[in-house]
Amino acid sequence: MSQTYIPADRQTRIQRLIKEKGIVKVIELSRMFNVTELTIRRDLDVLEKQGVLDRTHGGAILRHRMKTEPLYTEKDQTSRVEKEMIGKAVNHLVEQGDTLLINTGSTTSQVLRHLSGKHLTVVTSNANALSEIDDPDIELILTGGSFRKQSNSLIGIFAHTVLDQVCGSKAIIGVDGLSIKFGLTTPVQQEAEVTRRMIDRTQGPVIVVADHKKMGVVSNFETAPIKKVNILITDAGIKPEFRKALEELGIKIIIAG
Repeated sequence: MSQTYIPADRQTRIQRLIKEKGIVKVIELSRMFNVTELTIRRDLDVLEKQGVLDRTHGGAILRHRMKTEPLYTEKDQTSRVEKEMIGKAVNHLVEQGDTLLINTGSTTSQVLRHLSGKHLTVVTSNANALSEIDDPDIELILTGGSFRKQSNSLIGIFAHTVLDQVCGSKAIIGVDGLSIKFGLTTPVQQEAEVTRRMIDRTQGPVIVVADHKKMGVVSNFETAPIKKVNILITDAGIKPEFRKALEELGIKIIIAG
C-alpha cells in the first residue's frame, strides 16, 4: 500500500479492520500501511486506551463491552451445544474426593448436570444445582444467601460466611467475560465477590469454563486477574491468536468435544 495515512486515519482503518476480523497482527498491519512495526504498536496503544482493543503479543484482539446483563433464561439458550460439551469435559478433570467450588451461570449449570461417577463434595452459589445434581455420591452444599432471580445465584454475607469455612480442591468458574488485560469480569458486583472468594478458598487449580463468545468480553466488575486462571475449557471457536496469548501466560487450554 503506497498511500500515506496520517495517524488518526490509519487508526480509524485499523479499528475498522479489527471490528471485521476480531484480531489484527502488527507485522501484517506494518506491511499494509507501509510503516514500521513500532508505528503500528503506537497506533494499537492509542486504540487500547480508547477501549477498542486489547494488546496481545504480536497484535491485538477486539474488546467487546457487555453493557447490560442478560437474563439467565437468555444466556441458557445461547451456545447450548458448546456449553454442554464444556460441561461434559469438566467431569474428566475432577477426581475422587474432590471438593469443588462452583459459581453460578448457564455454563456451570451444564457442569453440575454432567458430574457423575465419583464421590464429590460440591459447594455452589448456583441455585440450579438443586435440580441439576441427582447423583447420590455427590454431597451438595449450597452457599446460602440472598437469591438473585436474574442469574439464579446466591449472593451476600451468608454466602461469604460459608465459603470462608471451605477449602476447595478445585474451583470451576463461569464468566461473563474473559480478557487478557482485564481478566475475568461480570456485570454484578455481588456475584464477583462470591466468585472471588471461591477462587481465594481453592488450594488447587482454577478452571474457567467459557464458550468462545466470552473471549475478549469485558464487563463492569473484575472477578479475578487472568493470572489466577490455570485451565480454560472452551470450544473450537476460540481464535488461534487468542488461544496462543493465553497459553503464553501459562494457561492450559482444553477444547471440549
